[in-house]
Amino acid sequence: MPVFPWLANYDSGIPPHLEYPRVPVFDFLDRGARRSAKRTCIIFKDKVYTYHQVTNLSDRIAASLLALGLRRGDRVGLFMPNSPEFILAYFGILKAGGVVVAINPLYTPPEIARQARDAGLEILIAAGTLYERIQKTRAESGVRLVIVTGEVVPQTGDLHFDMLTAEHGGTVVRSKKSSAVSVLSAVKESILPDDVALFQYTGGTTGVPKAAVARHRNLVTNALQFKTWMSTLEEEQEVVLLALPIFHIYGMVCGMLLGLALRAALVVIPDPRDISGLLAAIQAHRVSYFPAAPTLYNAINNHPEVIAGKVDLTSVKACISGSAPLMKETKEKFERLTGGRICEGYGLSEAPTATHCNPLRGENRIGSVGLPLPDVDARIINIEDGRTEMPVGEIGELVLRSPQVMKEYHRMPEETANVLRTLAGGGEPWLFTGDIARMDAQGYFYIVDRKKELIKVSGYQVWPREVEEAISSHPKVLEVGAAGIPDAYRGETVKAWIVPRNGENLTSDEIKGWCQDRLAPYKIPTQIEFRSELPKSIVGKILRRELVRQHLEKEN
Repeated sequence: MPVFPWLANYDSGIPPHLEYPRVPVFDFLDRGARRSAKRTCIIFKDKVYTYHQVTNLSDRIAASLLALGLRRGDRVGLFMPNSPEFILAYFGILKAGGVVVAINPLYTPPEIARQARDAGLEILIAAGTLYERIQKTRAESGVRLVIVTGEVVPQTGDLHFDMLTAEHGGTVVRSKKSSAVSVLSAVKESILPDDVALFQYTGGTTGVPKAAVARHRNLVTNALQFKTWMSTLEEEQEVVLLALPIFHIYGMVCGMLLGLALRAALVVIPDPRDISGLLAAIQAHRVSYFPAAPTLYNAINNHPEVIAGKVDLTSVKACISGSAPLMKETKEKFERLTGGRICEGYGLSEAPTATHCNPLRGENRIGSVGLPLPDVDARIINIEDGRTEMPVGEIGELVLRSPQVMKEYHRMPEETANVLRTLAGGGEPWLFTGDIARMDAQGYFYIVDRKKELIKVSGYQVWPREVEEAISSHPKVLEVGAAGIPDAYRGETVKAWIVPRNGENLTSDEIKGWCQDRLAPYKIPTQIEFRSELPKSIVGKILRRELVRQHLEKEN
């Protein structure tokens, strides 16, 4: 068997190794402006922005941030849904030498404060519709300055990012002076591939939220790996649907950054639950590529207009499916509707974002997350000793070594040491993913189970401890355990097992109501079971896996 058996199954023309330019990630955007200035970059509802306009506006944001005192390496929060403003602010932060910290726009004030404190945010850029939530958490979050986005009007050249703070009472930030332009130019030129670009929050191996620290080169690498892998997509020819949330690493890299690397047009969808609107966008703009979770493909397959044959999806050439298992029926039906191809892949925030994918033109194996991408080495390691490589077909922990692997977890050296470790032969560290997998003889990988207890609800990450902490704060709750259970629509959903305090009566509606002020909607348990006791280990730890096993046993 070859050392890298997967290479024999690569699509024709896909090399095992790539050359990666030593550029910051915003080079994708600036290069697009240099080569295709008048080409459409962003489409949002009835607004269209060219590559020149997006580059110019993101430069203005960067200059404004520098004028406000942003220093190199400062973390800046982004709190907004999919929108042109997100993309503009994202690249403005990076061009000013800042680090992007994207916050889920569904988060409640306590969740926002927790992430802001951990990241050390002083500046936060938020959508105007979310400003009230930010204000409720200002004292706890430590944020010094909040920038609230208004409309961006490319025709005027003005930057309509309103400063709603005592220090800058509602003024409009403008950066037109030549001195500001020269300062920004010097800052941009000084940014190196190894500089930190992103804090991406993830559950890691213990279920405690932590920031995976990604460098510019990590993001550049993964975008170019996928640009090569999606070989039917052509530069300056594609239209990318950004229906995935781009605050999430999957939508950020496999959607936004890959699209910009292709100099494609990005159709930004603020609400992917509006399937009728999404279908209209696909048809109106002749979308050719979009990454998504299986639930979205399934929703399209079963939409009444699609079933009635009233929707033309034949512009779609290629899709990447991730975040949950892709069912055979979903894949085959969508491919019949479009004539394109869905390729299931695998990734994690610690290697932003993906490391494996099924071939675009070659064999897709149902149930497999595919082959390692170029320059990705993957092994299956014995779970017990953490060092011995397992034979083909045997299960173990999936470990990875590749140029897109994160630098570290922010301020968590022990957690970092747990996941970035050397194997028996020494050398560069490997990323221990915490996922249990196997590899077949042809180099296709299959995820068998999760060593982590992370729950993925429609692709969103839910950490059991967060759910448990929210519920346990209820005065009538004695103990609680939370875990993910299978769900036909979401992939997984949250279930909570609760022991009430003696003499107290609790209802599911009471618990869900309590959670509404403490958890984002997708984190709120959809199923609640009241019990007299919970299974525990010898040291008193609640056994979440046993709870799930009991649930599945009862269901079957």
